[in-house]
Amino acid sequence: MITAMNKVLVEIFLPAAAQSYEVYIPLESQMSEVLTLVSSLLGDLSDGKYKATGSEVLCDAETGIIFNINMPVAELGIKNGSKLMLI
Repeated sequence: MITAMNKVLVEIFLPAAAQSYEVYIPLESQMSEVLTLVSSLLGDLSDGKYKATGSEVLCDAETGIIFNINMPVAELGIKNGSKLMLI
């Protein structure tokens, strides 16, 4: 069960839809799991402007650094208010 203690609220910019979305992501999950879930979610929220292909990456929106999908979110330095980008 995910509680407020083990998840963070991040802003994810989706260039394909030219919009940002606020999403809670679990700290203990692998980034690969989060990427799959976020891709699907933003595909639904973007009203057809974005469709997940399986080749997406999540990166830090400010630095452009691509997050390692083989690491847990908690070890990537992602915290409340982090700005990510799905490309």
